[in-house]
Amino acid sequence: MEKSERTHFDSEDLHRGERGELFGALSPRLPGYPIRMLDRILDVSDEGGEYGKGYAVAEFDVKKDAWFFETHFAGDPVMPGCLGVDGLWQLLGFYLAWMGFEGKGRAFGVGEVKFKNQVLPDVKLLRFRIDIRRLVSRPMVLGIARGLLEIDGEFGTSAQDLRVGLLPV
Repeated sequence: MEKSERTHFDSEDLHRGERGELFGALSPRLPGYPIRMLDRILDVSDEGGEYGKGYAVAEFDVKKDAWFFETHFAGDPVMPGCLGVDGLWQLLGFYLAWMGFEGKGRAFGVGEVKFKNQVLPDVKLLRFRIDIRRLVSRPMVLGIARGLLEIDGEFGTSAQDLRVGLLPV
């Protein structure tokens, strides 16, 4: 296991992460479009953050013609809140890959989730942040974090005890 030295990643890097080409063939992969909710990683560290154990920050550019606005809901377009939570899980899985862990990433759960603001078609930018609370690496890798989603700079969603585990490859 070897942590990456890079601390930010663009969209092409994340696309390589979908294919297992960013951190290695056995690393956790990001989902592909349209379900990937991350366009770029702004910063990632194994130090600092709310608990002093690391953090990651990513962004997603919202497009007025995004697939979810067309289907959720007819005449009342809004991004499903579960996609915001999924973006936080994706960022935690990315963090585990960045740390050098191997395996198939899976969302294992989340504690309390609070929604305050909606993602409507006029929204431009989502910013995801996770603060690592705990990493368990035996016998299976499990990341536990607190997640926050900002919607155009305003509080949108918080998620306590996000859990992502890595299944053996």
